[in-house]
Parts: sequence; C-alpha cells; structure tokens
Amino acid sequence: MIPYLKITESERKEMLSKLEIDNMEELFNDIPKKLRVNKKLKIPNKMSEIELINHINEIGKQNVSTDDVISFLGGGVYNHYIPPMIDQILMKPEFYTAYTPYQPEISQGTLQAIFEFQTMICEITGLDVSNASVYDGATAASEAMNMACNHTKRNKILIASTLNPETKNVLKTYAVCQDIEIIEINSVDGVLNIDDLEQKMNQDIAMCLVQNPNYLGQIEDCEKIEEIVHKTKKTLFGIYSYPMSLGILKSPGELNADIAIGDGQCFGISQGFGGPHLGFMAAKKNLLRKLPGRIVGETEDKDGKRAFVLTLQAREQHIRREKASSNICSNQSLLALANTVYLSMVGREGFKKLAIQITNKAHYLQKKLLLINGVKLKYDGPFFNEFVIEIDGDIQNVLDELFSKGYYGGIKLTGDENKNCIMIAVTEKHTKNNLDDFADALEEVLS
Repeated sequence: MIPYLKITESERKEMLSKLEIDNMEELFNDIPKKLRVNKKLKIPNKMSEIELINHINEIGKQNVSTDDVISFLGGGVYNHYIPPMIDQILMKPEFYTAYTPYQPEISQGTLQAIFEFQTMICEITGLDVSNASVYDGATAASEAMNMACNHTKRNKILIASTLNPETKNVLKTYAVCQDIEIIEINSVDGVLNIDDLEQKMNQDIAMCLVQNPNYLGQIEDCEKIEEIVHKTKKTLFGIYSYPMSLGILKSPGELNADIAIGDGQCFGISQGFGGPHLGFMAAKKNLLRKLPGRIVGETEDKDGKRAFVLTLQAREQHIRREKASSNICSNQSLLALANTVYLSMVGREGFKKLAIQITNKAHYLQKKLLLINGVKLKYDGPFFNEFVIEIDGDIQNVLDELFSKGYYGGIKLTGDENKNCIMIAVTEKHTKNNLDDFADALEEVLS
C-alpha cells in the first residue's frame, strides 16, 4: 500500500510561492468560471489515515476472490498457481521502478530479462522471432492484424467465429480506424467450418486468424486450416494460442503458422480482475521488420562481452514512422519478467508435465459431470482444459446455487446456439477432491 504523506501548511505556501500564485484556486484560472463547480461536492467528510485504511478494507471484503471459493471460470483468464518466488523477484526495485531501457549501458538487467522472455516465447511457439510483449492477448491479435495488412498491402481479415468475443471486439475497434474489413468464418459443432473458410478465402485476404484451443475449449484442425489458407498466395496464417496448452499440443511453428499470439497470464500472473496481463507475439523471420513494439537484441560491447540493446527501433518512434505497422512503443516488461521467472522455474519437462496434469484433470471432471442427470456434453471434440456442458434448468439459478456452496461454477454462455450452456475450466490447482465435490454439488443443485 502506498503510504499517505500529508504536506504541511508551510510546504503548501512554499509551493504556491514558487508558482507565483496566492492560493489553490488560481491553479484553475484557465478554466472559464461558468464551467467550474462553485459549491461543495457531495462527498463524505475527510478521514484519518486509520479510518481510511479501515474503510478501504471494508470495501475490499465485498469482493469474493478465487482464494475464497473454488473457481471453474476460464474464458481467457485462468486460476493457475503462482510460485511465491515470482513476486519476490518482481518486487526488487531495480525491476519494478525501471523505465524504458533507452540507455543500454545502464539497463543490461532489464534488457537481458526481456531477451530471455523473447527466447522462451520463440521456443514455446516454434517461431523465429518475438517482440518484448504488448499489453494483452487482444492487443496482440489486433497488432497482428495491422502487421498482416501492412505486410500484404491488403485490408481484409478472416477470423474464426470461435475466437474469444472480447478479442473480436478489440479487433473490430482497431479495424474501424484502419479501414480494415473483418470477415467472420462460421462454426459448426464448436469449431471452424472448413467449407465456409474455403468459400471466403480469396486474393484480398491478408490473414486468417484462429484460436486454438478456441473460446469454447475445442481444438481446431489447424493443419487443415493452414493448408487452405496458404493456397492463397501471400495470405498469412495466425494462431491465437493458450500458451499453457503448448506443453502438449503442436506449436504454431509446427502447424506452419506465420504469426503466433496470445496472453501470457497463465505464466505466473494473477487474474487481477482481468488485468494487467501481457500479450506475446512471435512470427516467422521474414516478418521481423514488420513486428511491432520493442525487440531486444544480443550483441557484444567494445570489450567483446555479451551485451543487450533495443534493436530495430526506427519503425515506431523515430525517423521511419510513416512506414510503421504500429504506433505501439511500450511493453509489459515487469509481467514479461514474471513469465520468464515462471518458465525458468517450471523448466521444459515440468511445462509438459503441467499441461498433461491439467488436461487429465479436465477430462476426469468432464466424465464425472456427464454421469449427472440433466447434464449433457455440448461439443464432443478434443479439448485441453475447458469444455461446455448443457444443463436442464435455469443456468443463472444453477450458478447462483453453486456459488452459495462455495463454487464459481463456470461461465454462462450467451446466444441461441449456446442456450443453457456453461463453460467450465480446470487448472492444476484443482485437486481430485475439488473435482469430486464440485460434481456432487452440481448433482445436488439439479436434483
């Protein structure tokens, strides 16, 4: 918590004197009087520091976090275990107070951390180059869209309807000002409709973007999709990945994707009521000079020692701005450090074992739930950790009753196609007892 530091009256007078004004009101002289509020605001009386802390704590108690109940929420933000070591490293002042590393000679620690993050993203995605991160997964998708249009000189994008709805909204927001046309590919049985993709592919398409596993938890047939997309010359194939799944699923590189994007929240970052998180971006080498944001490169100093610098900066902030594929010029370096520490701790084999554990638990719970009367499976395709069930009864009432029993029971899906459906996500934090007890709780609610 940031401490409350009050200034004295003498300090206040000194500040006013330096500004050459007599009172606080003169700070607002540039605002016309008719636009000012000339009465006291209806706000509570001032509090002491002790009273204020108690007041804020009472407000905080109204929240019910995943520390208080067992959560099966997912949809892009997941309740994964975060090793305590991560916060210990992130709270080192040389990291959490660091600003843009424009002066590499005094920023080697920050630059190396980013370089290691980029390297790990390349290894996970199976692609050649990565940037230093962007704001979140939806931003990464939108930056990939801009990059694809800039690279191909085309202005149409195909996206799977099974993409996360929030990601689609951000894409559409970006597209409005970029004169980009977004075309959705229909779905069938919870996955992309291959026939519809073939009909909509043409020489005007800059990129086809799919999510794998998709928003409904289903694993897409990316090999078939890639084959169709790359039949059209110059069209790029983008995959929005849930990176935890890449411990066992084929990487975007193995699937011949040109661009891989996603959200790194699952690697040591808290859910945080939806953020802040980070978006990762990786691409084939031929897209290196179109990749937005920062890129840290490895070089040697004058003594021949290993050193790190920001490289290829000219695209956004400097002399070649008119040729830029983006104007994003920052990154989530502190959260990228969290990803780097997490992946370093887990290791290559641990990453694979973790993915296997998660998917085994998810499949175990799915089988348990399908034994309950009134529950049936909505989509019967392969999945990683998330699946959709259909329930007889009022979904909101079911979720409310589960909450009263200590569970966030999943996400209530919308739309006629998913009426009476709940999407359930499982992570490594769920024990066998958690899964068994949740199934018993749902059965009791539906009985």
